[in-house]
Amino acid sequence: MPLSVTRARAGFTLIEMLVVIIVIGLLAGLVGPRILGRVSEAKTATARTQIELLGLALDNYRLDNGSYPTTEQGLAALQEKPVREPAASNWRANTPVSEPSPPLIHETVKSPASSMPTVP
Repeated sequence: MPLSVTRARAGFTLIEMLVVIIVIGLLAGLVGPRILGRVSEAKTATARTQIELLGLALDNYRLDNGSYPTTEQGLAALQEKPVREPAASNWRANTPVSEPSPPLIHETVKSPASSMPTVP
């Protein structure tokens, strides 16, 4: 018997591996931009919402005090009572200004199984 007939197939051919790599590349090329596009849309929506909240805080300040904060007072007048003129006569400390959100920090979470004692 010829040696090639009796020997079992031991691995993948170069052609098979190239086909798999091409398929993975095509999938990454089609799916990757869609996922990255969603991230930028989410950032845009978040920025738009934060700008609207800032506008509402300024409107609340104007309703309480009769005018918007001056350039010298700045946006700090929304969080701290301004000391510069014009004085904020009806300034309220609870003007809704959101603090910037901290950056996301990824932490490794241990599974309960990893904290269990091992049995010898």
